[in-house]
Amino acid sequence: MSITVEEKYDSRQSTTGDNAQVTMTYIASGSDDDLAIKSAVESFAPETYDGLPMQSVQIEPISEEYWDASVRYADASSPTSSGSSTPDPGSNEYTYNFDTMGGTQHITQSLGTVSSYADSSIPSAPDFHGAIGVSNTNGNAEVQGVDITVPIYNFSETHYLTVEQVTPEYKGTLFQLTGKVNNATFRGLAAGECLFLGASGTLHGTESTSGGGTSEGGDWEITYRFAASPNKTGITIGSISGITKKGWEYLWVRYADVEDMNAMAMVKRPVAAYVEQVYESADFSLLDIGT
Repeated sequence: MSITVEEKYDSRQSTTGDNAQVTMTYIASGSDDDLAIKSAVESFAPETYDGLPMQSVQIEPISEEYWDASVRYADASSPTSSGSSTPDPGSNEYTYNFDTMGGTQHITQSLGTVSSYADSSIPSAPDFHGAIGVSNTNGNAEVQGVDITVPIYNFSETHYLTVEQVTPEYKGTLFQLTGKVNNATFRGLAAGECLFLGASGTLHGTESTSGGGTSEGGDWEITYRFAASPNKTGITIGSISGITKKGWEYLWVRYADVEDMNAMAMVKRPVAAYVEQVYESADFSLLDIGT
């Protein structure tokens, strides 16, 4: 299979001015050889863009034979070309990344049974009202369910803070907020939709000696990671309707044996649905990065 390279829709992020730069992003596929992928990206991308020469090529595997690639263009004399420059700590500048790769969830109930087929020896296929993978083992019926991909919006933000801002108390706040969901609107997400996955920080420190003493300074680069799952209303499970759940609440179903008169068989059907709170909520304004 030959290697293909396609430019992504969010490509060509650019900065103008003294430190002008452009980043073009691609999806490359068709090989698990990183060197071959990098060579293909270098050949596909233009040598210069908007008067700026190619400075670097970065690739990252995302699945078997699929790669994320980015090509950076910048003036060779630009102080940001080395990648050592960061925004001023305490400023409003930050970087933002996201993906919608989704997550895996085990479900026992379908949105609806499209069709069913019965052997000629029985009147009709038993109606389980959407229960998935019902089997009978040693006379005991079980609802096995299936794993599906559900919509989850993953995003992260990298902010630059001063050493004065990142106190032990602030680090403790980040620790306490990890694994919590928002109790109010955050980044446009309604209460209950956003889960804080935690933060990681890097100190870009400096050390100076004057007057016979040593002092430390620098700034913090902190990345905050989140996941979003939508709130839902009007959920119907079998004959149970009007169910409402927030994004990170857990919905489970209780099944019972019911006689299907048409199929002349005992079947498992949903008889109750439960919405459980499994994450505590918290005030995300305590992150001190805005809401």
